[in-house]
Amino acid sequence: MGGFLVRDEPDGLTLMRVTVLTTSYPRNQGDVAGSFVADAVESLRAAGVDVSVVSPAGFRHYGLAYGDGIPNNIRRRPWLVLAIPLFLISFAAAARRAARDADLVHAHWLPSAFSALATRKPMVVQLWGSDAELARRIPWAFRPLVRRAGAVVVASTALAADARALGAANVHVVPSGVALLDDVGPPAEPPHALYVGRLSEEKGVRDLAVATAGLPLVVVGDGPLRALLPQTVGFVPPSELGRYYDQAAVVVVPSRREGYGVVCAEAMAHGRPVVASAVGGLLDLVDDGVTGLLVPPGDPDALRIAIDKLLGDPELRTAMGNAARRKAEAKLGWATATAAMLQIYREVVA
Repeated sequence: MGGFLVRDEPDGLTLMRVTVLTTSYPRNQGDVAGSFVADAVESLRAAGVDVSVVSPAGFRHYGLAYGDGIPNNIRRRPWLVLAIPLFLISFAAAARRAARDADLVHAHWLPSAFSALATRKPMVVQLWGSDAELARRIPWAFRPLVRRAGAVVVASTALAADARALGAANVHVVPSGVALLDDVGPPAEPPHALYVGRLSEEKGVRDLAVATAGLPLVVVGDGPLRALLPQTVGFVPPSELGRYYDQAAVVVVPSRREGYGVVCAEAMAHGRPVVASAVGGLLDLVDDGVTGLLVPPGDPDALRIAIDKLLGDPELRTAMGNAARRKAEAKLGWATATAAMLQIYREVVA
């Protein structure tokens, strides 16, 4: 793909310097928090971009970050809302230090854009879903941020509509990348379904628990609704997640809302059909009847029928899984995502 050349260096080469601001980022190799942002950073570095990262792992976050994520942490402990100004001040100070020599800042999630403004650098803002939901409730707080951005990046057409509703003019849809595999094997026997993700309300976990009663289901994840799916193995390091996809016959994504659907994209890259709610970014990823099955959100009966159908029909599973993998290879690889992001950076810096 080649490097991204902007600034003169002593050796005659030029190099773009980007500071990534994010409210979620892995603290170690086994941490799943913001792992897809870390993957994007590593892909940019491989393309020749000098990337520094500012996340709550490197500044005082007053208990707001990590755990169940900022929105869920505030729901569980409402008094944390009082710490938001302190969090933003701490974030902004760290951002200013890190971006002193940057050509551009890339803010993941809307709250990071407050800190991006403090750097006085050209700014790319990326919405992921939970932030768009918050912005719908208090648009006056976030509308100025998207209007100040040189570009707004989203991973789905649903999020693009949210960004434009906030007043964003320069909106780019760039599906988040996934690792592509050279080969995928058959699922384990007997076949089972797989759920990966946070065990919380917005992920449709209550619907999943009702729909899969008595069905073979493997669960990877944790969260406030863990008691509904006690068989969960908890979160696993990203490096170990691949074997769960490989063994699964069907991957289930029953979200009530979903800005993109990283788990869905990863399942497709592993050649697995997906049963997903017909919401948000999942509508971009799943071609109903081709790469998987879409069901109405909040409908456990429809969810069970779709899972049952695929578990009981190996030929249909194989056909849909192969189609899903072809779509992932054509549209969802990191090379495609990073090339698109580099072009956006060029436009914003120019």
